[in-house]
Amino acid sequence: MDIAVDKVAQFIDRVRAFDGKEGVTDLDTGSNAVDDGMTDVLTDTPDDPTEEELRAFIAALNQDERATLVALVWLGRGDYDAGEWADARATARDRSGPPTWRYLLGIPNVGDLVDEGLAMMTEEEDLPPARADAQMRGAPKD
Repeated sequence: MDIAVDKVAQFIDRVRAFDGKEGVTDLDTGSNAVDDGMTDVLTDTPDDPTEEELRAFIAALNQDERATLVALVWLGRGDYDAGEWADARATARDRSGPPTWRYLLGIPNVGDLVDEGLAMMTEEEDLPPARADAQMRGAPKD
């Protein structure tokens, strides 16, 4: 793969934090966060840096790394299988349309799809610690 597994695991963690956000449900925000069970951290607000951090993370990747993330999504979604990896990467590299960050962030459960695609490309025992750590934090098992 043209991207370090550590970067993929970092992307999965960040995008899951982004996917966990929801609209404002607590109209009495500003109260004591501890008393509210820290639920306001799950609220997507205009000043929340989570999406901007993801955009910056994806923008900092080189073209091959971005194409690999897209190809991993397609593998995880079932558009390709592991035997078609070269085709998936080539198609992802040649993809036209919205910027990669917009494309990826517009896909529901993109973190799970990347995780599933990565699992298709590697064996559990061969994964570096970053991947194993991501699974221990709640990522789906292979």
